[in-house]
Amino acid sequence: MNDFPQEKIEDQADWGVEAYPQNVTITSLQMLDSALAEQPSELPQGVRIERAQHVTPELVRWFYAVVGGPYRWYERLGWSREQWQEELDAEGSEVWILTLDGTPAGYCQLSAELMASSIAPTADVEILYFGLMDWAHGKGLGRLFLQTVIQRAWDIPNRHHLPEVHRVWVHTCNLDGPHALANYQARGLSVYKVEQHQEIVLKQPLGSWSAMFAQ
Repeated sequence: MNDFPQEKIEDQADWGVEAYPQNVTITSLQMLDSALAEQPSELPQGVRIERAQHVTPELVRWFYAVVGGPYRWYERLGWSREQWQEELDAEGSEVWILTLDGTPAGYCQLSAELMASSIAPTADVEILYFGLMDWAHGKGLGRLFLQTVIQRAWDIPNRHHLPEVHRVWVHTCNLDGPHALANYQARGLSVYKVEQHQEIVLKQPLGSWSAMFAQ
């Protein structure tokens, strides 16, 4: 998942990073049948995947900055606490946290949307944000984590007042991690749309540290 807030980038000269136009390829993927989802593998010792039961704007904003800072996630850095809270309060909003040896290693934010139908309403669940911290890459955690959150997306009506899930979907782009698209496809998600846009992006990502404090 990547954000491209043009006005935000152009207005933030104090970030100290040059912005320039770049062609960005955005790939949207979906899964229309829960039977296509992989069964989650057994987690190695020290690895835990848990839903944040008391998630706060401060927590999810920290994950967004630390995980997304190396990959040009900028759009929400200027969000108010109220904006974060409104999204977290929505029915079907969930945050899942990956830890390794008690240390946060990644997070996923799910977002459900009610879909009208002449037969019966259904829900679409978006993998809104998914990623690992820099130090957690290369350990096989991305596969394990994505297996689990796809399953949790399908069974989200068990935890919320939502109808049956019709599809699980996500979009990624060529500015995301180099293995993001392959991981989504290997976990059973199929490409249904590819778009290319010219966007104004930062020449260099802010990085996790600077993104934590950027406004």
